[in-house]
Amino acid sequence: MNTLVASRLAVAVVLIFMGCLSVQAADKKWTEVKIVTEGGFYPWNYTQADGTLAGFEIDLAKDLCKRMGVKCTLTSQAFDSMIPALNAGKFDAILDDVAITPKRKESIAFSIPYASLCYTFATTPGSDIAKRLPPEDSIISLEDSAASASALQKVNAALKGKTMGTLAAGTSVTFVNTYLKDAVQIRQYKTPDARDLDLASERVDVIVGSKDALLGVIKKQGSDAIALAGPCFQGGVVGEGAGIGLRKSDTDLKQMFDEAIKAARADGTIKRLSQATFGMDVTPL
Repeated sequence: MNTLVASRLAVAVVLIFMGCLSVQAADKKWTEVKIVTEGGFYPWNYTQADGTLAGFEIDLAKDLCKRMGVKCTLTSQAFDSMIPALNAGKFDAILDDVAITPKRKESIAFSIPYASLCYTFATTPGSDIAKRLPPEDSIISLEDSAASASALQKVNAALKGKTMGTLAAGTSVTFVNTYLKDAVQIRQYKTPDARDLDLASERVDVIVGSKDALLGVIKKQGSDAIALAGPCFQGGVVGEGAGIGLRKSDTDLKQMFDEAIKAARADGTIKRLSQATFGMDVTPL
């Protein structure tokens, strides 16, 4: 056998082997899925006194896994290390109110959205901030440059010199740094509880977060402790909604989650769970 023929045969064997690996990867049968969540982002997900996880996303995970016919294990860890851990193979999916943003799409894939998101403000009842901000019931798309520019100008003027609390890792701090950093003093927190405690203690004047999460806080603490204020911003840097974070290579798992989410959206499961948790329907349009 001459060298040229041997080389061609070697290449053929390698290609066949690679082809087999590709088929095996594409045909992977998922029977168990490891899901990570924060376990400290009430009411999306939180840890109960007995150590078990609860919340909207925990109930949703159980529903989706049942539809997919797989066994799911849920564990918790800090949000800021989730994406590296996912790509390292420690987990298979992230379910933690993760906004689908262009920046995150660079490193991971997402399921279709299971919840719509818009970001707004909250302050203590009686604060003059609410009176100075644009109307609470208005929803502003950050992709509408004219409408968002006008609303953000008013928000910046209303919050000038105020101290704003935001989570250190997540979409809210991106929103604040992009649009409000010249108007407010930013104070970052690792957990929502620490942020909310400082608002109650008036160490910050106003906080920012997704409307549904803030409504959950109001439901927990009462309207005499915290109140929504100002418009709600969606799209652009705050993303397309919340999706399940996945490795880009796991296209089959993405398809499974997509189909399960479509079914849960269509039959009203997401509406039922979100209304019970947040007092509003977060089903994506």
